[in-house]
Amino acid sequence: MIYNNLLYFLVAIFVLSTDRAPEVPVLPPMAALPLLLAVYAAFFILSGTIYSRVRDGGTRAYFAAEGKLSILAVLLFVLTLHGLDLKYYVHPLSLDGRLPALENIGGLAFFFVFLILMWIRARVHYQAIFPRTHTALSFIVANIRVNLPIILPWMALSLLFDLLALLNIPGLQRVMSSPWGDLFLFLVFIVFLLLFFPPLVRALWGCQPLPPGPLRARMESFCRQQGFTADILVWPLFEGQVVTAGVMGIVPRLRYLLVTPALLHAMDWEELKAVLAHEIGHVKKRHLPLYIFLFLGFSLLAGMAVEPMPYLILGSDLYYRLLDRLAMSPEALLAVLVTVPLLLLMVVYFRYLFGYFIRNFERQADLYVFQALGKSGALISSFEKIAQLGGKIRDQKSWHHFGLGERIDFLEKCERDRGLVRRHDRKVYCSLVVYFLFISVSGGLLGAADYDRLDDESEIRYVEAVLEHKLRKDPENGLLFLLLGDLLQEKKMESRAAAAYERALDLNPMNPDVHNNLAWLLVTARDPTLHDPVRSLQLARRAVRIKESGYILDTLAVALWANDLIDEAMAAEARAMEIDPENKRYYLQQMKKIRSQPWAHN
Repeated sequence: MIYNNLLYFLVAIFVLSTDRAPEVPVLPPMAALPLLLAVYAAFFILSGTIYSRVRDGGTRAYFAAEGKLSILAVLLFVLTLHGLDLKYYVHPLSLDGRLPALENIGGLAFFFVFLILMWIRARVHYQAIFPRTHTALSFIVANIRVNLPIILPWMALSLLFDLLALLNIPGLQRVMSSPWGDLFLFLVFIVFLLLFFPPLVRALWGCQPLPPGPLRARMESFCRQQGFTADILVWPLFEGQVVTAGVMGIVPRLRYLLVTPALLHAMDWEELKAVLAHEIGHVKKRHLPLYIFLFLGFSLLAGMAVEPMPYLILGSDLYYRLLDRLAMSPEALLAVLVTVPLLLLMVVYFRYLFGYFIRNFERQADLYVFQALGKSGALISSFEKIAQLGGKIRDQKSWHHFGLGERIDFLEKCERDRGLVRRHDRKVYCSLVVYFLFISVSGGLLGAADYDRLDDESEIRYVEAVLEHKLRKDPENGLLFLLLGDLLQEKKMESRAAAAYERALDLNPMNPDVHNNLAWLLVTARDPTLHDPVRSLQLARRAVRIKESGYILDTLAVALWANDLIDEAMAAEARAMEIDPENKRYYLQQMKKIRSQPWAHN
C-alpha cells in the first residue's frame, strides 16, 4: 500500500512541479468552479459504488478498491489541473513567485480533496474489516498521517530551498549557482532524511516502543547477535491488524525496527526471528541508502531529459498541427508536451526500473535468513501464515514485491542449492553497476550537447505561433507583428519580416515605428526582390510626420539617398543630429557617406 501511494503522490507532485500558472485561465472562475465541483461529486458517487462491492470481500477486496480509486484520483487530478488551470487559483500563495513551493503545496490540496472523498466513502467498510470506530474526521486525519511521510521530504526541502533563495545570502548564492550547488542540495536532502525524517515518521504513525519483557529482551538479544542496532517499535498499521514489519532509518541511533501487533501475535519465536532477519538483511545489504540513490538517479535522469525536450518538440511539425486543432495557447501546449513524456518516464522508471530493484532487494533480504539462521524453514512458514491471514494472497503479485508464493519457491530452491544465494547477490550488484554506468554515460552525453539556443527556424516558428495566439485574443494589436518583424529582420529572414511589417501596418497604420522599420528594410534588404526605394521614401516621410525623432530621420535620410536626393538626405541627417545630439558621431559618419559616394545597395 505504501509503495503504491508513493507512486501516486510522485505523479501528483511531478505534474504540479512542471505545470505553470497561466496569466489568464482558459475558463473563467465562474465556469471552472462548477466543473471542478461536478468532478468531485462524480468521484464521490463512484467511490461509494466501488466500495459497496467489497462489503464481503475482506482486506484484499478493500485494498483493490482503494488502488483503483487512487489511480482514478490521480488521473482526474491531472485532467483538472491542466483543463481548469488550477494553479492559477493557488499562484497568489507563491507571493509573486518568491515561494513557488507554497503554490505547489496549495495545488496538492486539490489532489487531497479526491483522497478525502475516497476516505469518507471507505470509512464504513474499513470499520467492518478492521474493528475500530472512527468519526469521518478522525478517519481522514488518520489517513493523512499515514500518507504525510511520503510528501514530507518534498514539502520541507522545497520550502527550505525557496527560503534560501529568498534570503539572497551572497556566499550561499555563489555556492548554489556553482557546479557544487546540486551536490549541496543533495547533502541537505541526505541530512534531512538521516536526522529528521525517522523521528517525524515515528510520531506521525503513532509508533510506540515495544514494552519491556521477555519478548523484547529476546528480540534485542537476536539483533545484537547480528550486529544490528535499532529501537523496536509497535507499528499500529491498520489498527495493528496487518501482519507485517519494516525497518526505517540509516543512522543506528535513529533507526527503528517496526513490528505490528498482528505479527507478534501470529508468529512463534522461530518465525519472528526469521522476519527480523529479513529486516536486518535490508540494513546489512545497504538497501536504505540505495533507495535514496535510486531516487536521486531519477532526478538526474529527468533533469537531463528535460533540457532537450523543448528543442525536439518545437522542431516537430506535430506540435504546430496540434496547435491548429486544439484550443490551447502555444505555451500551454508546449508545457503539456514536455510534461507528458517526462511523466511517462517517471512512471516507467519507478514502476519497472525502481520496481525491479526493490523486488530484488526484498529477495536479497529474504536470503539473509541463511546467514542469520542457517536455513529458511521458519521464514517460509511465516510467509505461509501471512498469505493465509492476508486473505489467501499466496499467489498475489505486485510491482514492488515478488508474490509470497514466488518468494517461498525461491527459498526452497536455495535450500537445495545454496549457490543461488551468491548468484542472486551477484545479480543485484551487477545490476547496480549497470544502472550507475547508464546514469553516468547518459549524463555525460546529454551534458556535452549544446542546447544554448534553438534552431533559428524553430524559434521563429514558435514566436509566430505565440503571436498568432495573442492576436486571436487581441486582433487589433499591430505591435505584436512589429515585434515579429524586428525578430525576423534580425535573423535575416527578410521576406517574412516584410510580410510581418505589412500586417502590422494594416493593423496600426499610425504607428511610426512600423513605417520606419519597413522603410529601412525596403532599402537595406539583401534580397533584391524586396528593394523599393520609392515606397521606402513614402513610408519614411509618413513616419517623420507622425513622430520626428533621430532614428526615424536617419531612415528618411537613407531613403532620400537611395532616391538620389542628396541635399535633402544631408538636411535630414543634420536635423537628426540636432534632435539627438547624443548620437552626433553616428550622424556625422552618415553625412560623410552620403556626401562622398552615390547610393549603392550592399
